[in-house]
Amino acid sequence: MEEIRPLASADEARGCAQMVCSSEPWVTMGRTFDESLAIVKDTSREVYVAGDAGRLLGFIIINMRGAFIGYIQIVCVDARARGGGLGTRLIEFAEQRIFRDTPNVFLCVSSFNVRARALYERLGYEKVGELKNYLIDGASEILMRKTTGPLRRRPT
Repeated sequence: MEEIRPLASADEARGCAQMVCSSEPWVTMGRTFDESLAIVKDTSREVYVAGDAGRLLGFIIINMRGAFIGYIQIVCVDARARGGGLGTRLIEFAEQRIFRDTPNVFLCVSSFNVRARALYERLGYEKVGELKNYLIDGASEILMRKTTGPLRRRPT
């Protein structure tokens, strides 16, 4: 079973960046290695890696700041490790982390990333918005949310 733990080294960060810039949907979006590395190294985000026997298999980036606190920014699984449930385990790990601090988990999925959207829906995420032509022309980013309740409860 894969271990999920915080990003630990510059080599791991480079491995994550390489995984992103060689995977969909980021290939279609034109994401470069340098852009990917800057995102992975952004210390305002939490980066967790999944590995097995020293091999990097995937990672997830969480943003706990801004308007959508509890935002899953990137879920990426190495092409050779897909189909075995690692993406689900990474998302469930992130949900446990996020739900400790806030009742909502947000993520965006590209309109052309049908497999990822199906996974998110299976895990209980619902579409809450659509950003047309947001990252690339002709595609939308679908904002999705999984919730355990509102940020604040009305006083009774």
